[in-house]
Amino acid sequence: MKSSHWNRVVWFCVCVTLSTPAWSDDGITIPGYTPATGVERGYSVQKATETDMSFWFDNSGASVTARGVFHPRMTVLSRDETGMRVRWSLNAELPEGTAGPADSYQMNLLYRNSLAAYGTSTLELETDLNGFPSNPVGVDRILAHMREMAANGPGGEVNGIIGKIEQNPLLIVTALVPEAQLLATGQFYQDQLMQIGQAAVESRIEDYNGVNVSVTSTWTLESTEAASNTATLSVSEEFDPAALSRSQQPAAAKMMAAFPERVKDLTADQLASIKRAGKTRSVKFVVSLDDGSAIEATEIVSVTTGGFTLRTYTHILREDMPARLPLPAVLTAKVLQTPDLHVEPLPSGKAEPGILDELSTPPSPAESQEAAVATKKDGAEAIAPVSLEAKSAEVARSPISYDRVLNIELTPESAAKFRDFTQAALGRQTQLLINDQVVMEPWMREPIMDGHIVLAGTDGKDLETMAEQLKVPGASIVVRLRP
Repeated sequence: MKSSHWNRVVWFCVCVTLSTPAWSDDGITIPGYTPATGVERGYSVQKATETDMSFWFDNSGASVTARGVFHPRMTVLSRDETGMRVRWSLNAELPEGTAGPADSYQMNLLYRNSLAAYGTSTLELETDLNGFPSNPVGVDRILAHMREMAANGPGGEVNGIIGKIEQNPLLIVTALVPEAQLLATGQFYQDQLMQIGQAAVESRIEDYNGVNVSVTSTWTLESTEAASNTATLSVSEEFDPAALSRSQQPAAAKMMAAFPERVKDLTADQLASIKRAGKTRSVKFVVSLDDGSAIEATEIVSVTTGGFTLRTYTHILREDMPARLPLPAVLTAKVLQTPDLHVEPLPSGKAEPGILDELSTPPSPAESQEAAVATKKDGAEAIAPVSLEAKSAEVARSPISYDRVLNIELTPESAAKFRDFTQAALGRQTQLLINDQVVMEPWMREPIMDGHIVLAGTDGKDLETMAEQLKVPGASIVVRLRP
């Protein structure tokens, strides 16, 4: 989740042998995952995120919810003794009969743009015998499309994603079809003997910003249903709070630096709470006792760091099966407090039908207390331009692409103004001007809290010129909505 500065390794399915000699002989056997090949399965997927920054803000925009409804399809193309090849078909369109206005499903709007940016609506995967992705197919084609998109359009964000994918291609799967990963955690590569009500505990290590964090998982077989020949499993996970808190100290420090006036009024206990981080995860699966496939799943993940809380909710149901699991209220609510993202569609270009930016990325508050916001006659928000002062401006090499970039650090007062502007302009295209010349037209995907601006994709001499201009006393940067 980039907005909360989490650097999470890809979740690998815990293939734990849950049977033990102490379990009784009349336990339930959960069969190994043996899906039929060549059969397309449709899924209904509901997602929501709740973002709470009320620790830092007093206004109603401090707590917002975003949601999405999707219907991917999956086909197991082949299977052997070592793994499988699977194809997922994806789209961003809302299913017929979805309640509420289409523009209230912000995740679908963002996904639509991601499909255009990544240039594919299908993804083939090599998986292990649990169905957990081990290698996406066609990575070079996706990267080529993204590079072309970055060269011809708003490329800053895309370039950053390209570098991450080059280092870890599985990030494509995490972004494009996280459903594959979630379903696979409820599927086993071989038969498992379980007894209703008896818990099995396992642990693993995850890396967060270079810190090893131990995770304890508790698996329980809750019930079985003879009529449908299914079993319901639950998984609860606890993350070591001390190690997690150590990993999140840079994020906490950035949040405190972004709200200096608020920090002055905090008590010792409140300051300590900012430095504490926590994470929990609870999942339930309905698993077929015929072929071991997870046919329904619900997942709730709660993360707190730096006084910021994010909760994500996911429900997956195979469309040919009835729903059995209770849904969180946020997934069934008819009215939600949702941010007004004003997401404009990206040009599809020659995009074939792909990728989801990061559905786990939390939406930030639509506006802060100080943001200067007027209201147009049509109800859209017109955000006043802001004039900013640079504390420093230096040309350097990007650590990712090694291209030259202009690093601009704003003065504390300007950093606060820029933070407020970016929070109010979330989801809209903006312009950055130096000496009345437009030098950048970024889409505001997340608020910029630390007062740093990076300009890239420009000739090195132009960057040097802009740096010198910003060093002149009285020089200013203007940021505004794109007319």
